[in-house]
Amino acid sequence: MANNFSSAHKLHSFLLITGLFSISLCSYAQNKPRQNPAQTSVSAPVIVPDTTKTNLLLPVTIKDSGKNSAGDYLTLQQCIDYAIKHQPGLNISMINIDVAKTTNAISLSGALPQVSASGDLIHYIQQSNSNPAPVTGTGSTGTTKGQYSANTFIPGIAVSQAIFNPSLFYAHKSAPLYVKQAQQATDSTKIFLVSSVSKSFYTLLLTLEQINVLKEDTTAFGKSLRDAYHQYKGGIVDETDYEQAQITLNNTMAQLKQANENIIPQYAVLKRLMGFPPEKQFNVVFDTLEMMKSIHIDTTEQLQFEKRIEFQEINTSKDLQTQLVNYYRYSFIPTVSAFYNYNLSFQNSNFGSLFGSSYPSSLVGLSITVPIFTGFSRINNLHKARLQQQILNWDQTDLKSQIYSQYTSALANYKGNYYNLQVLQRNVALSRRVYFVVTLQYRQGIVPYLNVITAESNLITSEINYLNALFQVLSNKIDLEKAMGNISY
Repeated sequence: MANNFSSAHKLHSFLLITGLFSISLCSYAQNKPRQNPAQTSVSAPVIVPDTTKTNLLLPVTIKDSGKNSAGDYLTLQQCIDYAIKHQPGLNISMINIDVAKTTNAISLSGALPQVSASGDLIHYIQQSNSNPAPVTGTGSTGTTKGQYSANTFIPGIAVSQAIFNPSLFYAHKSAPLYVKQAQQATDSTKIFLVSSVSKSFYTLLLTLEQINVLKEDTTAFGKSLRDAYHQYKGGIVDETDYEQAQITLNNTMAQLKQANENIIPQYAVLKRLMGFPPEKQFNVVFDTLEMMKSIHIDTTEQLQFEKRIEFQEINTSKDLQTQLVNYYRYSFIPTVSAFYNYNLSFQNSNFGSLFGSSYPSSLVGLSITVPIFTGFSRINNLHKARLQQQILNWDQTDLKSQIYSQYTSALANYKGNYYNLQVLQRNVALSRRVYFVVTLQYRQGIVPYLNVITAESNLITSEINYLNALFQVLSNKIDLEKAMGNISY
């Protein structure tokens, strides 16, 4: 009797386990998450894309061109390339390079010969007998020698050439430094632009991926709600199970609505950084496998201050200040220039015959100007320039501390979030497994619905936290590359 009872009990247990396993397979086949395409495209903000897939949570190698044909599809690199061509701030910086070159040309124009023409037309109303003007008329023109000339016209040409001038010497030495400074300012703008566009791109992708996750969860919770409702109508579960399922679904739908609304301003920020026309639309495209690979960076690389654009800029400022010190130091050196003047004098008392004859004159000479006393301005300017040089030295010391602080902070954030990403990736897999098992147990009446709510909440939290961690690591990588001066453009 005991043996028969034991055999029946074993058979019952085996059938129960077999049934549970069959139900599990069916449920898993119906609710198994679909694998994602490796390349996901997202539509413009006016239309929320219908992406019912967990893109970054389950990356594979299949490519998908997207569902919305409106607008262009741009990758991160294409967004950066577009920004470098169309961003107003960067274009202004590039124009400033030409401005610096033109300013140098103006400053160095004094080294070329300076030519000027002049002319004086004079009519004497009254002349003193003690200083008679030379007689230039002839009898045929109505004047005779010994008479005064009432009309005089003296055209002339003056040519000067600077031989040595401290100001021109300073302009010659500083010209390439000013161009270099403008180019470094442009490079700094490019680095800021690459960093800002990348972070804005990742922020947009984070929201889009959250929408994908919330859409999947909304679908799953909608099914749970229908199951709970039918079980409630069948008298299997209490009314609170159905109401709790409705609360969970409402919360998820509210999060989905908020994420959809956040897309529009995030697109607007990215457009502004890119210089993209606000009235036009575009889609973002990304390769999940490449993105997962791009989170890695060599954390053993040593910090080199010289690679930072800010350090290069301050070095250029120090070189310019050194040239200014030298200018004031040697400003006592005489200014030397050569000149040549040619004048052609026309004189006649009869205005109509003024140009009848001319008397040319020309001269050549050398001009030397020596500053003897300038009210101590040269000494004070030299002292001021040296003080400004000391300020730049202290600025460089402080900049080193700032760079090192930025580097250590970025490195710590990257390492911490990278480890957090690995932990959260395992949590996503565990949460899905727990949610699947708990849902199966609830359908069999083994556990209360409270366990399902807890599993659902943990699943949503783990998926959202994983996406946050992923894009946080990508953002930290940008900060670390910027701190090390390794951002390329």
